[in-house]
Amino acid sequence: MPPSNAVMGDVLSPDTQPSQRRQTAPAQRLSPLAGIRAEGAAGDRSRLARLLIVALVGVTILAFGASVMTGAADASIGNLLRWLTGTETAETALSLRDRIIILDIRLPRAVLGLLVGAALAVSGAVMQGLFRNPLADPGLVGVSAGAGLGAVLTIVLGASVFGPLFALVGIYALPVAAFLGALLTTFLLYRIATRGGQTSVATMLLAGVALAALAGAVTGVLIFVADDKQLRDLTFWGLGSLAGASWAKIAGAAPIILLSLAVVPFLARGLNALTLGEAAAFHMGVPVQRLKTVAVVTVAASTGAAVAVSGGIGFVGIVVPHVLRLMIGPDNRYLLPASALLGGTLLIVADMVARTIVPPAELPIGIITAFAGAPFFLWILLRGRTQMGL
Repeated sequence: MPPSNAVMGDVLSPDTQPSQRRQTAPAQRLSPLAGIRAEGAAGDRSRLARLLIVALVGVTILAFGASVMTGAADASIGNLLRWLTGTETAETALSLRDRIIILDIRLPRAVLGLLVGAALAVSGAVMQGLFRNPLADPGLVGVSAGAGLGAVLTIVLGASVFGPLFALVGIYALPVAAFLGALLTTFLLYRIATRGGQTSVATMLLAGVALAALAGAVTGVLIFVADDKQLRDLTFWGLGSLAGASWAKIAGAAPIILLSLAVVPFLARGLNALTLGEAAAFHMGVPVQRLKTVAVVTVAASTGAAVAVSGGIGFVGIVVPHVLRLMIGPDNRYLLPASALLGGTLLIVADMVARTIVPPAELPIGIITAFAGAPFFLWILLRGRTQMGL
């Protein structure tokens, strides 16, 4: 019987000769991942993953350009490039109105869509890797609900209650409030789910459902006491939209999102090891508790900032990582950057659809993502049930 490839060293059968045991043990001590590499060599999709990432960069650039040019204003790619390079003529010159539309409306929307889509998709990929569940999402553990509660508190109570916060952080007030709400939810989750220095993922998931329900109840009370203007803002905000995109909002959310996205690549190898189980990852030298802490705080920061500026946009964090995992496999070294690119592209395209499908009105972008994401989510559930024979 040939030796089996276990994660922390081969468990040799009684039929294995002593010479075989002496030959295999030193190699396993030197490289605990050798068995994994050997098993995955035949199905290695790293080359495909790199090609896909390059292709996604091109698709993202095209989607970004299409978003800036889509609309009633005359902003063809030629006129826009000539204006940017200073080579325009009287016939190709953009009017002042068109320049304002491009610079102050379309460009901020495209930038914000790229940032929010990347934040939501990467957060979903990190949560799925952390919980080892392809259906995991920031909303699953109450992070999105906590962020939403912080944002609603700021919108409804405003400067009357949070005057010192407004004076201290200025344009960052809403993202900071959403981040604090998400971080408070995360802290409560860890207090509930951690015992003896070990965090139970199952307990965290169940506690997240309860905390999300509690945050939703408090949000409902705030909506009930809101005035007409606040109620309209909250209704539109709750469905998700990039309609209020501005450079001020980008300045408030971009630093938090970009910092979170910069941290995520350092989690990739740890998340890969975690797919084999916490015990196996720990014996490979992965600081599991630190990995969990950094991952959840990073997700809280990026999700909080995204929710603060765009409202509730669902299914991006579930659909994007799952589609990519089917294409390029579960290696987080490629899955995370690909999720950022595809998530940003998806939200830019959804925003273009939202503002052109029923002109001159504009659909909330959360409705578009729900129409696309809900059937896919059901397909994931049905596919999993079929594979399990249920």
